[in-house]
Amino acid sequence: MAARADRAVIIEAAINGETRPEKNPHVPRTPEAIARDALTCLRAGAALIHAHNDDIRLWGREAADRYLAAWRPVMKERPDALWYPTLTVAPDHASSLVHLEILSREIGLRIGVVDPGSTNIGGPDAEGLPVGMVYANGYPEIRASFELCAKHGLGPSLAIYEPGFLRTTLAWYRAGRLPAGAMVKLYFGGDYGLFSMQPGVTFGLAPTPAALDAYLDLLGDVDLPWSVSVWGGDLMATPIARRALERGGHLHVGLEEHFDPARKPTNEELVREAVALCREVGRPVASCTEAAAILGLP
Repeated sequence: MAARADRAVIIEAAINGETRPEKNPHVPRTPEAIARDALTCLRAGAALIHAHNDDIRLWGREAADRYLAAWRPVMKERPDALWYPTLTVAPDHASSLVHLEILSREIGLRIGVVDPGSTNIGGPDAEGLPVGMVYANGYPEIRASFELCAKHGLGPSLAIYEPGFLRTTLAWYRAGRLPAGAMVKLYFGGDYGLFSMQPGVTFGLAPTPAALDAYLDLLGDVDLPWSVSVWGGDLMATPIARRALERGGHLHVGLEEHFDPARKPTNEELVREAVALCREVGRPVASCTEAAAILGLP
């Protein structure tokens, strides 16, 4: 087991991502809405917030300014808050990281982003066949992301879309080069995948106990904190939320990944459901300060 079952649970709220109002009308897109939703989720029990700005195509100073418009008010009210942005769509990988350096310098960002692998992302066409894109992160780009985290003292948020992403992460760990504060985020593919509102095309492993056990088998005795989430589905409707808590893991919820055509919850509702499950299982919920200690953030 890669985490103690008696350890407090880090609840992460990924509050928007690239989710648009047509998918869920409660998703926050403007800086004001992002700040308001982040504070609401923190009060509800989240210890960690992940958010995009309203245009992923912005990069460098322009992207940083949009993030700062949302996060300066949050940090003024909650200086203990833990949060992190996403990578940007930029001319090259180095440019996609520039806003992280600015945010680290100007607002004390403590968590960075590393996507340690590549996968296909898409949805079904009119015939139900997969169409979409390759989300590509080669070894040079992965190295650059890890090195930026190490340089600026950012704990890497490790998005694990496929088992190969975790194997790459473990190579860095075993080489003694994984930056401090890392957290493994196990992404399971729900029926709708990352972006689609039609089922049938997804990624990675299904949210089943066997799939979670396979990931934990890869982790072995490596002592890294890990969480579970379901993209294009509902984590709480699967067996892996409870199983993760029983095995010592953490929970990753929010409107970035949640999709259910019959239900349109708010981020606050998703956080409160996660808190309730923690209480049911008998594990305490971590505060922001406790989460920073669990992660070992620099």
